Amino acid sequence: MAIQIGVFLPTSGPHIAESPAAMLRDSARAAEAAGLESVWATDHLVAAQPMLDSTVALTTAAAVTDRIRIGFGAMLLALRPTAWAAKEISTLQQLSNNRLLLGIGTGNPAHGDTGWRAANAPFEERGTRTDRALTVLPDLIAGKPATLSDDLEVTLSPGAPIPPILIAGNSTRARRRAAAHGDAWMPINPGLENLPALLTELRELAQRHERPTPAVTVVAPAVSTEPGVAAEELAAYEAAGVERVVLAPTGSDWRRDYAFAGEVRAAQ
Repeated sequence: MAIQIGVFLPTSGPHIAESPAAMLRDSARAAEAAGLESVWATDHLVAAQPMLDSTVALTTAAAVTDRIRIGFGAMLLALRPTAWAAKEISTLQQLSNNRLLLGIGTGNPAHGDTGWRAANAPFEERGTRTDRALTVLPDLIAGKPATLSDDLEVTLSPGAPIPPILIAGNSTRARRRAAAHGDAWMPINPGLENLPALLTELRELAQRHERPTPAVTVVAPAVSTEPGVAAEELAAYEAAGVERVVLAPTGSDWRRDYAFAGEVRAAQ
């Protein structure tokens, strides 16, 4: 089976205010028509450029498609109350017919801490808050009783199947988090040559938790601009143990990027 290919939805950038609804609907349909496996939305409250809300964007993408998977790339779980995030996730699972891929990260420091302060969430505690939230998130999504940090037991209804949890980040702490809580690790372009050592570490970390080794999704791998060559490069990623790549946008022309991704898929 060839490596799965995903693309980012056009949910951010200076162009986003022009016709966001039509562009989002058209891009999701185009990605599905191209036979791609997944579409992804970035997540920030205040970012370095204009950005749509990821949950609403993915809901829109799910509403106009039937097959393609929809992914958070990646949800800043610590920016939200955990129960509220779980409610959004479970509802999105229900509305998408269980097509969600739940990427979870702690945020790119390049965007600063303004969004975190606006949400009254301490930026310096985002890793610890993420780890704490991950311990109760699956039960909250599934509609099972979960005890929150204030000893309040909460059961959300209706529950939904827990989507695959992909832990984003290139750091050792992210791999530890993936080993403890994730179904997959989702780094940004870690370098093909670095993957064997990183996956060995990931496997050893998972063994300590007596959990299966997480799968791997690579975001923005460095690939050729020629589809045939890019397909060969992605085959090398697959051979190294990667199950999915999410190709990086090259600018505001998402149609060109999606056409390229479709050509790469056809060349596999």
